[in-house]
Amino acid sequence: MKEIGLFGGTFDPPHIGHMIMAQEVLNQCHLDEIWFVPVHTPPHKKRESQTSNEDRLKMLEACVSDVENFFISTVEYERKGISYTFDTVKHLRSQFPDVKFYFIIGGDMIEQLSNWHQIEELKDMITFIGVHRPGSDVVKSENILQIKTIQIDVSSSLIRKRIKEGKPIKYLVPEQVERMIRKRGLYGEGAST
Repeated sequence: MKEIGLFGGTFDPPHIGHMIMAQEVLNQCHLDEIWFVPVHTPPHKKRESQTSNEDRLKMLEACVSDVENFFISTVEYERKGISYTFDTVKHLRSQFPDVKFYFIIGGDMIEQLSNWHQIEELKDMITFIGVHRPGSDVVKSENILQIKTIQIDVSSSLIRKRIKEGKPIKYLVPEQVERMIRKRGLYGEGAST
């Protein structure tokens, strides 16, 4: 049975922290693949950026294009509306009944799982992998596989802020993503990215 990790997020923009986390989960948990699942509309936070779904998808495609076990699922884009993990997992399990799915979350999200839409049903459908991030504590929780990875303190909001301030983002995002941000003028003016 193939084992696949689902990595959901806004990826606005995708950065090296996302890629390192995915690589570490793939290796430490001995998964076959990682599927990045960009959200259409996140249920738990307001998107600060007006970047189009197309731009976010193109940046993500640039990140995974040359990585053998990384793929993108556009299931949440296609469904539109609020992106609930429960709906996504239910849909993917019906399409791929011979796959065991895992869902990757940051360690800071473990405490918030009880607030997720239909969380009890979701826990019966999937195994969560909690990845510890800088500043997050290990929280004991049943049904969650917890791992420690290389710690990189970078976020999409930090990158957007640096671009608005005209600061460089080299090495924080893959080179192809930096080129795309510059070419399309994403995330504001004054971008000396």
